[in-house]
This record gives sequence, C-alpha cells and structure tokens, in this order.
Amino acid sequence: MSRIGKQPIAVPNGVTTSAQDGIFKVKGPKGELTVPYNTELTIKQDGDQLLVERPSDAQRHRALHGLTRTLVANAVKGVSDGYTINLELKGVGFRAKLAGKALELTIGYSHPVVIEPPAGVSFAVPEPTKIDVSGIDKQLVGQVAANVRKVRKPDAYHGKGVRFAGEKISLKAGKAGATGGKGKK
Repeated sequence: MSRIGKQPIAVPNGVTTSAQDGIFKVKGPKGELTVPYNTELTIKQDGDQLLVERPSDAQRHRALHGLTRTLVANAVKGVSDGYTINLELKGVGFRAKLAGKALELTIGYSHPVVIEPPAGVSFAVPEPTKIDVSGIDKQLVGQVAANVRKVRKPDAYHGKGVRFAGEKISLKAGKAGATGGKGKK
C-alpha cells in the first residue's frame, strides 16, 4: 500500500506557506497558488518541511491524505520551479508560431488554428515543429497541453499530428495491396 501522504514535502528557500480554514497558500519566486484541502486534515510546517497529517486510519482519511499531500507538493514545486510540457508536430507543412502571446498552428486545415493561453500559462516555440507549454499550476499546464494536442491528434496510419515529446504512436498497418491481380476462377 502506498504511503505517499506520510512523506514530508521539502520547502525551498524563498517559498512561504500558510494553511488555515481549508486553504493552503504558497508563494514563491514564480508566483502564488492556493490549494483547497479538507479541514479534517492538518498541514504543519516543521522547519523547511511540510507534513500532512490525518486524524484516523479510516479509508476516507487515507485517500484524502495522499491526495492532499500530492496537491500541496505540486503547488510548492510549481511556485519554485514551474512546469513545462513539450509538444511536437509531425507532418509535412505542419508548423507553429507565436502571434503575440497566442499560439498559431498550421496543421493541415484550410485555416490556421489560433489558441489563446489562459492566465498563468505561456507558450514558447523554440523550433517551428516544437511547442513548450509552461506555467506554475501543474493541472492547468497539463490541460492546456492536452487541448493543443486535441486540435490534431496523431493519425493512426501515418503518425501525423500534435503529440507529446517522446510519445510513442503505434501505427496501424494500411491496406494490404493486391498481390497478383484478380482472384483465380
């Protein structure tokens, strides 16, 4: 059984935290986040570590313990380091560019697709076939990256489309061509 909830969370220098009334607030060099948590659990700071404690070993408290610890750890890492998800474009003529803060994709449609980033998320295009989605909120960065991928999912036959960096696409075999004309009669 996992003991995620019992693991301490290291708080880097320059990061301040507070937990009261079911709201955990964390502030760091990259920004500020708030994480709601169940008031039955307690979050205590012990020096440069955070500990999430549960009141009992009931199934509900065990589940909330691990969840809350993970959400708090993601918030602490987000305000100190941030999160980045890398995407790749595969396909002839597929490219991306920035138009202001918006991402403009040319991916085989009759028109370019423009995606506006929500607050707290930014796009970067280091190469015309690579996209970086960055921000401090892990859930929001992942959702925006999934929305960009959804514009043109990888094709099952050729692999063309938007994919996560390093994502393996298993290609289907195409039609088996006729190997000798029409069938014998």
